[in-house]
Amino acid sequence: MSTVNLRPWQRSAFDLFRKTTGPDYLAVATPGAGKTTFALACARAELADENRPLIVVAPTSHLKIQWSRAAHRMGLQLDPDWSPGDGLARDVHGLVTTYQQLAIGHASKKLAGLSAEGFVILDEIHHAGYEKAWGDGVRKSFGHAHKRLSLSGTPFRSDAAQIPFVRYDNTAEGELAHADYTYGYAEALRDGGVVRPVYFPRVDGEMEWTSASGDMVSANFQDELTKDQSSMRLRTALSLEGEWMPAVLKKANDQLRNIRSEQCDAGGLVIATDQDHAQQIALLLRDRFCVPADVVVSDDPGASEKIAEFSENDRPWLVSVRMVSEGVDIPRLRVGVFATTTSTELFFRQAVGRFVRWQAGRPSQKAYVYIPDDPRLRAHAFTIAEARRHVLRPPGTGADEFQLDDGPENRVVEVDMEQMSLFSVVASTATDITMHTVGEDGKHLDGIDFEMNFSREDLGMVAYDAEPDPPERFFSDDPALGLDLPEIPTAAGLIPLGSMSVAETKNDLRTRNAHVAKRLVDITGWDHSKVQGKMNRLAGVNRVAGATNEQLSRRLRYAESWLRRLQRT
Repeated sequence: MSTVNLRPWQRSAFDLFRKTTGPDYLAVATPGAGKTTFALACARAELADENRPLIVVAPTSHLKIQWSRAAHRMGLQLDPDWSPGDGLARDVHGLVTTYQQLAIGHASKKLAGLSAEGFVILDEIHHAGYEKAWGDGVRKSFGHAHKRLSLSGTPFRSDAAQIPFVRYDNTAEGELAHADYTYGYAEALRDGGVVRPVYFPRVDGEMEWTSASGDMVSANFQDELTKDQSSMRLRTALSLEGEWMPAVLKKANDQLRNIRSEQCDAGGLVIATDQDHAQQIALLLRDRFCVPADVVVSDDPGASEKIAEFSENDRPWLVSVRMVSEGVDIPRLRVGVFATTTSTELFFRQAVGRFVRWQAGRPSQKAYVYIPDDPRLRAHAFTIAEARRHVLRPPGTGADEFQLDDGPENRVVEVDMEQMSLFSVVASTATDITMHTVGEDGKHLDGIDFEMNFSREDLGMVAYDAEPDPPERFFSDDPALGLDLPEIPTAAGLIPLGSMSVAETKNDLRTRNAHVAKRLVDITGWDHSKVQGKMNRLAGVNRVAGATNEQLSRRLRYAESWLRRLQRT
């Protein structure tokens, strides 16, 4: 028997989940609130009732590793390297896969068999609506599961196709996903010790570009433009051919340097438009500002390892496209630059979620995300800032209401690519920066004119002089929030927990088996399939992919013995 202490919202959501009789449950909780711990606690309880296969679906390959490690800490063993051609080893409780993998026909068929009467966790379920094939894969794979627990960091709406296993409510803004439990950013701030307050320095500028028709256009972010022109204005600002991006990176780097004087491992993240853009930004940070900058892109097979290393080291900057988005846990991130043309509210909120992770033991943890003063991004930032403002403002001050227009003009605009190929940047210059980081004496910094468009009591990203109350402890001391988790057997018996998870040990054993096999190929002159076949026969293993760690260890011992005999002769 083991006990995990849950945050109040986690315990409340857990109790409600256990009372729910239907097969589906949707929990929406702000990034950083602890959805993974909540979901794994639910899984432990369900598997304790009856031994069932556990399947987790994550948005990215990196998050498969993260889920596997989190499950190990909760006493559950998940295989993040599962593929459709593999069986499920008897020494794991289940597997972690991705929405992209579900779109493969034979993968969804195999998962349908594995998940029948099983327990399924669908992380960031709105991803199932990105592509029709992803939604179809979810439906085909898990239609017969005993229980499906869906998670999301933000409320989401239905587009043309509704997401499987999610109920919708008709609202004035369209069909909104119906959550069984919701825990928002404002609630998390109010509880204390859950998330950080995030501030949004907004940067204006003068941008010039040539349009598809060859006309010269000049505008700042306060000018009213057509949808196509607005997108070109944003692309011009983010281009490294102008001076807007260097100016913003300088301010962000100065902010990070100031934070690192108190928190030496504080990190910064730039979310770039594409891979070339990311490489250019990293080069600029290194050459102009003399600071190290790591780059993570989806084409890099070592991307997951780089993210894991960055989360543990003290390097200042990470530049990425979409690799560091949902679910990625890097608590030391304190400064961000939103430098992508992706401007949907859902993506913006998920990106901001990378900076809200609370670190225990630090009294002040404000985070800053620098954004172009684009009307769409400004509106997204205001919705988050409004929630923060009502929680952090000093008692007794007014609480002016501010309604945001979420009409079509604030939604992402897809620009015709043929026209974009004729578009070219001429110049861009950063001008006013509306932000809270005016010096403590209210003076201007670094020769840049800071235009304070909002009063300290209004919706501008202005920090209040009074700090919020110290946060509560990370875990509650309330005994009612302690959750007893019984041990969960698998077909192979109880799993001893060590420093490495079953999946990590399995990966190490597979690597060592492959190394010995290569040496045997060199000595015997046989091909790989013949050597691997004999190694399997010696150990009584049918397939390496479905072997338990005990079988892999036995296979390695027999192979090493065979190798030693050959070396002696």
